[in-house]
Amino acid sequence: MGRTLPSITQLFLHEQGSFSKFRRALRKSDQQILDDLFSGAQKHLAAAAYATHALPFEIFLLAMLLEEHKMVLELQEAFREYLNDQA
Repeated sequence: MGRTLPSITQLFLHEQGSFSKFRRALRKSDQQILDDLFSGAQKHLAAAAYATHALPFEIFLLAMLLEEHKMVLELQEAFREYLNDQA
């Protein structure tokens, strides 16, 4: 019987775990930020399962970037609304 491929969730957990020593070396505040980045990537695991052409960590980095960009766009919109309210 053939061996099955690991699921995207298993790959994600493995990649996250491989950064454990790096995480421990960070300041507490930076550890939380790293955790937030991985949390953002975890939100997109279903989509990541379809990106079979890329390396798993590339997919996770792109998912992190996606979450960060969404936050930038939300902050820009909130700032525009704030400026409009001040006018």
